[in-house]
Amino acid sequence: MTAPPPGGRARALNVRLFMAMLHTQELLSGYLGVRLGLYQALAQAPATPAELVARAGVSRRYAREWLEQQAVAGFIEAADPPAAPSGGPSADPEARSYRLPPEHAEVLLASDSPLSMVSLTMLPLGGVAAALPRLLDAFRTGAGVPDSAYGDDWRDGHSGANRALFTHALPGWIRTALPELHARLRAGPARVADVGCGAGWAAVTLAKTYPWVAVDGFDLDPETVAAATANAAEAGVRDRAAFHVADAAAVDPGEGYDLVCVFDTLHEMSRPVEVLRACGKLRAPDGVVLVLDARVAERFTAPGDEIERFQYATSVLHCLPVSRTDSGAGGTGTVLRPDAVRSLAREAGFGDVRELPVGDRFHRLYRLLDPADVHP
Repeated sequence: MTAPPPGGRARALNVRLFMAMLHTQELLSGYLGVRLGLYQALAQAPATPAELVARAGVSRRYAREWLEQQAVAGFIEAADPPAAPSGGPSADPEARSYRLPPEHAEVLLASDSPLSMVSLTMLPLGGVAAALPRLLDAFRTGAGVPDSAYGDDWRDGHSGANRALFTHALPGWIRTALPELHARLRAGPARVADVGCGAGWAAVTLAKTYPWVAVDGFDLDPETVAAATANAAEAGVRDRAAFHVADAAAVDPGEGYDLVCVFDTLHEMSRPVEVLRACGKLRAPDGVVLVLDARVAERFTAPGDEIERFQYATSVLHCLPVSRTDSGAGGTGTVLRPDAVRSLAREAGFGDVRELPVGDRFHRLYRLLDPADVHP
């Protein structure tokens, strides 16, 4: 006697998990293509397995299997070799050529294109894979997991994930939502502090957008600061975008900064109140403090939509563990709701926060207000 078919809900979850496994495997295969330079090699011109080996320096047998898998997944295109002299099809898989369509190259190569997904998907997955043993231990003990456990994959992925956002959206946000600040930065001279600057993409964009602005980026990770410095040099703004391995709380602001930014990093910080308090000390008397953080639902709702699921999974796998690395840190995590941002800001000495109308699917942009600016 055969067992009855599983119920509808069980079947739906069964199929969902199979598809999740399929997509995870394809992302990991794509990760190999990114880290081994296979997509970059195919972007030069179509290639047979032997030609890909010559360009990327990988094993021929692995190259062929990867090319076939990528074609089966629909990431690249395969072109069968010409028919054999006898009129029958060639059975030699080594003669088959593979092509990376330009439209797919935009997605599979790291760049400032809003459609590039390398930094948001493949590289972070490699970082989480490296940190899994530490995550298992952290869940058992309550300890944190340092960013170093996630390695270069997470650093490179996280720093590049918002590159398109900062390059293409940030200037428009300031121009439309903060016209007075826009005029101030454009007239110059003006100073900007980017706290938790990462790879410097926001600082680079601000320096390129506002020719009279000087930006100081602060981060605790030396390798990230080195990457930010290199990015500023490549963009031609190294003279006005400087990056420092420093705790913002220890920085002498001089006369203060016209704009202080904490962009997509507050939720990862072990001591967010201290960071916001430092931001208040860094700004000039009439300076502006902006916080960009995750767009999540205003209150817990289950089940959630795709964005909420993405934010929660990111929190479980990275942001919550990282935010618990300091002794005594409670841990914030990615799901930093607007009321939580308001509570942190008030504890740091601000009067309130105002969400600015930027309309981004993944982020909210807040302006932190002085107590004197808050009216009943």
